[in-house]
Amino acid sequence: MHNQQFLIRDANVSDVSTIMELIRLKAEFDGCLDFVEATPKKLEDTLFCENPLAFVLLVEIDENPIGFATYHQIYSTFLAQPGIWLDDLYIKAEYRRLGIGEALIKYLCQITKKIGGGRIDWIVATHNDPAIQFYEKMGAQIIQRVRLCRFNREAIMHHVCM
Repeated sequence: MHNQQFLIRDANVSDVSTIMELIRLKAEFDGCLDFVEATPKKLEDTLFCENPLAFVLLVEIDENPIGFATYHQIYSTFLAQPGIWLDDLYIKAEYRRLGIGEALIKYLCQITKKIGGGRIDWIVATHNDPAIQFYEKMGAQIIQRVRLCRFNREAIMHHVCM
């Protein structure tokens, strides 16, 4: 997808170091850099294999990476349809408010339509007011009545699933 200033494209294996850098920048923005365990090798093994676990869209201006979105397919039993889980969406601070986030969301909508999908889901930090306002402006429903639940590695390995 082209705009006058930026290009959105599917990432490929040669982009692994760029993806790694953008993951670190997003984690730093989110205040959780210490939680990043991704490595270029892990990314290569999981994103650019025979059955990729997720997909990455890169945003570039003059071949300079300025943002990304990662997503994977989900399934809704209520809809009996596939959908998209948007895992990360990040644009470098100096490139925000240029319509890039909106273009990424629209691109994901096109992907969702192509797979016959019924929805796109994601989470947003409760304190990230600019993102919440952006998503609401685009027509997203911010659902307050549900909470994210997680079994972390420790729980899976030692407590819950023994």
